[in-house]
Amino acid sequence: MKVYSFPRGGIRFEDSMVPSGDSSVTAFLPGLSVIPLIQHSGGRAFPTVGVGEQVREGMLIGRGQGPGSANIHATVPGRVVRQVSWTTADGYTNDALVIRMEGAFEKLGKREETFPWEGLSAANLRHIISDYGIVEMEMPGRPVSDLIPVPGALEDTLTLVVRCVFDDPWLVADYALCRERLRAVVEGSAITAKAAGAGRIVFAVSCREKHLGAELLAAAAQWSIPASLVLTGFRYPQRNERELELVLRLYEKKENAALGSLLILGPATLAAVHDAVKLKKPVLDRYIAVGGSAVRNPQVLRARIGTRLSELFAECGGFSRKPKRIAFGSPLRGRVVTDLDEPVIKTTCAVFALLEARSGGELSRDCINCGECRSVCPVGLDPEELYKRSRINRKKGGAGRAGECHGCGCCEAVCPSRLPLSTAIIRYASGEN
Repeated sequence: MKVYSFPRGGIRFEDSMVPSGDSSVTAFLPGLSVIPLIQHSGGRAFPTVGVGEQVREGMLIGRGQGPGSANIHATVPGRVVRQVSWTTADGYTNDALVIRMEGAFEKLGKREETFPWEGLSAANLRHIISDYGIVEMEMPGRPVSDLIPVPGALEDTLTLVVRCVFDDPWLVADYALCRERLRAVVEGSAITAKAAGAGRIVFAVSCREKHLGAELLAAAAQWSIPASLVLTGFRYPQRNERELELVLRLYEKKENAALGSLLILGPATLAAVHDAVKLKKPVLDRYIAVGGSAVRNPQVLRARIGTRLSELFAECGGFSRKPKRIAFGSPLRGRVVTDLDEPVIKTTCAVFALLEARSGGELSRDCINCGECRSVCPVGLDPEELYKRSRINRKKGGAGRAGECHGCGCCEAVCPSRLPLSTAIIRYASGEN
């Protein structure tokens, strides 16, 4: 079967400090859960409970307000003991309700009741997805109900793309989820396709996991919607929407397959849709890769939303030595963590802790004009030039093509001087100082 890949740039990213995706481990329940009121791309959810109130597992505790906002639910039963606020290392402010676990669980340990959805209308499905606060289970966390087009809004057909492209080893939690909850991912795809009015489903799977693609396609035969498999390359950043759409349009041309508009969602998101519609359950937990050179026993954990990072690392044996860098996500595009009391949220797919020898840190040096950054840029930019321009007073010239950078971090990964190239370029494009 032909493999489709984007035409230029990119890197082959490997990391031995990533946990195995063969299985996951259920994390211990947190005694104190920190439930942020922003776990999505939009504004803060309005709290519907106050300090001292008792909450149930799965209960609505924050109501989304406006575009990009989503409902927030309690992930454990208990009592709200306080409300806290903090500012992250990059200046982002959030606040949260702290719940002390007590009382009986309504979902955990109980036999799951299933609800038929095939007879529901697209509007009803979208309403359920919105009510249960389902968002993209990765940054930026856009609400799925916002991504689903309004009927009649599109002039052409719509294809749902299930993005199982593992170009970054730190996506191992999504891979483990696909292995363990494959049928939920596929049924969630069928539900989302009906809610969106999609005419077909395409499983985009990196070629190293073609066995997974075959299993997804076989499971999809149960549903009436047409489904097909597209094998992609695994060169990073193949899963970025721009690069993924490039290969899908090439597939469309080569195979004479009219895809129309594309709705691209990941497996964790589609499993969450399945749980909301078929099980009447909000996002209570998620698969998270916990690893890095400072972690004694890297694992894929299935942890409750609101679990603090200190508890995740403790469950993995703690640190072998004091880490130099702790961050959410991948070392290529991670968000630095300065407080281990920060909690797991819906978009947390990985967290890592690195020793100084693997982090680079503040060891950046002057540019040596090697050109490595130009050779790996998938957009065809000159990161060296844009970085140098960003260091000059912006009043002397515009940002040029800097706005085309989507922050994949390839240039930073190969830079021998360890310059913060893509970070500086994105700030340059946005006009930040």
